[in-house]
Amino acid sequence: MPRKNTRFSILPFIMANCCENRFGGLILLILVSTAAFAQQEGTFTDRRDNKSYKLVKIGAQTWMAENLNYNAKGSKCYDNDPSNCATYGRLYNWETANAVCPSGWHLPSDEDWTTLTNYVGASAGSKLKAASGWNSVNGNGSDAHGFSALPGGYGDSFSFYNVGLNGYWWSSTDVSATNAYYRNMNYNYGDVGRGSLNKSNLYSVRCTLAQENPL
Repeated sequence: MPRKNTRFSILPFIMANCCENRFGGLILLILVSTAAFAQQEGTFTDRRDNKSYKLVKIGAQTWMAENLNYNAKGSKCYDNDPSNCATYGRLYNWETANAVCPSGWHLPSDEDWTTLTNYVGASAGSKLKAASGWNSVNGNGSDAHGFSALPGGYGDSFSFYNVGLNGYWWSSTDVSATNAYYRNMNYNYGDVGRGSLNKSNLYSVRCTLAQENPL
């Protein structure tokens, strides 16, 4: 469930079962509420390089709430500038993206992305984009679910494009020998785009937790 609903879903049970002792009930209320939020958020440390990532649970899915920044062979920082990797994560071609998530995690499929956007609902891009970091003031989102999408741009064999304006993320689902599905969010558009482009393009990666390895 989204974070904003978690607190209220447990209150009726608490109020009905814990409040004979006013102070004890208050303490239990605080402890249970805190535990509920802890189930929705957390951090994960990638043991390959000891980088830590924020996590968020949206519906039944657990996602990294940051773009992956693992220095796999062939991955690049936008404009080859390490400071962009620190902000936006690294950019990967499709083949590398499919193998780069840590053990227990995977590159989301086209279906995984659709599950996320269907759960978030109308204007999913506005709800998934970070509340700051997009070049246009009107381009920022509400970050209603803690996904914190940032505009890392993209690259190809010639150059890099659109950092601060657009974000592109691979899915694991290919369309042909040369193309695969991706998702994108734009500073001036409230929805999440879906398309297929060449697997050699360099896009961001968001890893999602395998269902057999729940938090």
